[in-house]
Amino acid sequence: MVYDFSKIEIPKEADKVVLHTCCAPCSSAIIKALQSRGVEVIVFFYNPNIHPLEEYERRKGEIVRYAKSNGIPFFDGDYDTEQWFNYVKGYEDAPERGKRCVRCFELRLMRTADFAHSLGVRYFATTLASSRWKSLVQIEAAGRKAEAIYPDICFWHRNWRKDGLQELRQQIIAEEGFYNQTYCGCLFSRQGRESIVTE
Repeated sequence: MVYDFSKIEIPKEADKVVLHTCCAPCSSAIIKALQSRGVEVIVFFYNPNIHPLEEYERRKGEIVRYAKSNGIPFFDGDYDTEQWFNYVKGYEDAPERGKRCVRCFELRLMRTADFAHSLGVRYFATTLASSRWKSLVQIEAAGRKAEAIYPDICFWHRNWRKDGLQELRQQIIAEEGFYNQTYCGCLFSRQGRESIVTE
């Protein structure tokens, strides 16, 4: 199947982007689309929320494999679970798409903004906005909070589910044989707290 990526608007001077990556299935179509539009992608894997360690290593291994096979720079933001648990403390019992998720997004995107700043890359984005299980409103708010830390950094907010990207995602997952996880990543989502807060 041939995909038309012309509908994906590229911000001015966005020839390079730091892409916060949660996993290979969520990343692959976005990477392919950006590359087709001439945008250089730098993959940044920062997900201290993922539990347990074996799950973290499995997800990281898949995106490392994909990045390597496509010649994409990969950077590991480290697995600092203590910082994550401290940042979401008090929200352990919040439902999926509740305040715990907001805090989780904030921490991960602030770290991504810091990384982009350290590289001198103006734009950063996140593959979190490709999942139908995530709130785009929450993700944008977290991204805006993160970009406010540095005047030279911009959060590239977009609904990465549109314009054929979901279909391309499924195609790449099948072609690559990606491990496709069954829960968001954190201990609390794994425990089955599946109640959803609607926006």
